[in-house]
Amino acid sequence: MAGKARSAITNAIITELKKIDGSGSYNTDLADNVTNKLVFWDEVNDFPYVSVVPTSETREYHPGFKWGFLGITIRIYVYDEEPNDALELALTDIETQLEADETLTYDTGKTTEQISILSITTDEGLLAPYGVGEITLEVRYQA
Repeated sequence: MAGKARSAITNAIITELKKIDGSGSYNTDLADNVTNKLVFWDEVNDFPYVSVVPTSETREYHPGFKWGFLGITIRIYVYDEEPNDALELALTDIETQLEADETLTYDTGKTTEQISILSITTDEGLLAPYGVGEITLEVRYQA
């Protein structure tokens, strides 16, 4: 059951991120370039590109139920004359979309309880004109 939750929660996050289309208050158009596959910057041909993958998971046991804490890594790749600026806009859009609804629905009506951003990092311009940013999440759900 835990494996199903891992992939279902990951797919729910992907669905949310695909809503980032450059319209309205969004600064970035991800153009459906959001996947659950781990890729590296030299494998990407269409920018911006987002990879969402589950990482480690822990449990917290309580009488009658248990919490699952699922790690998720969101990695975004951009190609721009100013990659740090493009990353900043994309990371802000992703954070805004994740905050738009504090819970995600996954696996036929189940919902997450909390999404916490643990870290946001970038390559700080090292790969210019490419840019790589990463958001590390922790998603709490009833396991």
